[in-house]
Amino acid sequence: MDKKKIGVIGATGYTGSELVRILTNHPDVEITMITSESRAGELFSDVHPFLQGIADQKLVSINDIDNYELDLVFLALPHGVSMDFVKRFKDKSFKIIDLSGDFRLSSKEVYEEWYKLNHIFPEGIEKAVFGSPELYFDKIEDANLIANPGCFPTSAILGLAPLLKANLIEEDRIIIDSKTGVTGAGIKAKTVNLYSNVNDNFKAYGLKNHRHTIEMQGILDEVSGKETRIQFTPHLLPVDRGILTTIYARPTEKMDEIKLKELYNNFYENAPFVRLRKQEPAIKDVRGTNYCDLFVTYDERTNMIIVISVIDNLIKGAAGQAIQNMNIMFGLDQTNGLNLIPLNP
Repeated sequence: MDKKKIGVIGATGYTGSELVRILTNHPDVEITMITSESRAGELFSDVHPFLQGIADQKLVSINDIDNYELDLVFLALPHGVSMDFVKRFKDKSFKIIDLSGDFRLSSKEVYEEWYKLNHIFPEGIEKAVFGSPELYFDKIEDANLIANPGCFPTSAILGLAPLLKANLIEEDRIIIDSKTGVTGAGIKAKTVNLYSNVNDNFKAYGLKNHRHTIEMQGILDEVSGKETRIQFTPHLLPVDRGILTTIYARPTEKMDEIKLKELYNNFYENAPFVRLRKQEPAIKDVRGTNYCDLFVTYDERTNMIIVISVIDNLIKGAAGQAIQNMNIMFGLDQTNGLNLIPLNP
């Protein structure tokens, strides 16, 4: 089989570098085009020196896209910019996987309320498939536009989906407490991720109004068939990468550990990147991989179900999940190119 021709649109950020790093060793694809408007003409390894001698491809402008035959493009672009690309190239034959938030929500109105941006291509929202392979595998197979999930939503949705699908918890009293590494803030220098603010520190942010709240709630509504209500609070950890999410939910019927374990085992029996752990996982258990590690337990004293979910925010929370979606869209084994072993310690 001929290798699929891939374009990476937007190469200067963490997501772009992770896409290229993983795709370079993928057996079924070749990177045909990598773009950067600010660094066009330079080598990709000039932007990301750790890939010198591995990915030395010259960066080009998006305006040169007609010079390339492409089967699929990844959009590693900021929110508000991806929609411009999708609208401009909507009639092209290549498939699109967008890693921004531009097509993840249910409508133009919801997007504009939470992102405070005008959405110029609502038709894309209607056509996009939410790229969670564990939930929407069949839809992803036939999709031409994938809205790759956010990192926090990936950890939370995978932790909650079995419980909500089985209607085993109160859907209007869900607490999601998440901690993330600083790469979640992107590669550009910001006050929030300066060394002096992050080192030896730990803090909450985005209380009550973080934009990932509505993304989680929209998908969880679909999973449960009911209107959910979540309390989501993210925190910034003084680490490079990784997300640890702790979820608290109250059961609607008598619960025990055996029932919980069976529920999760059955729900994820065909999910190669979800690992159900026997003990509480840590972010180093998934560092550098496409795994989501889950641990679920029941506290009889408080009558609460507790779920711990950990992912690498740059891989399962971004580039790795996008490549998993690409594999499904091309009819490949979804694990191709993603057999990565955790970096621990």
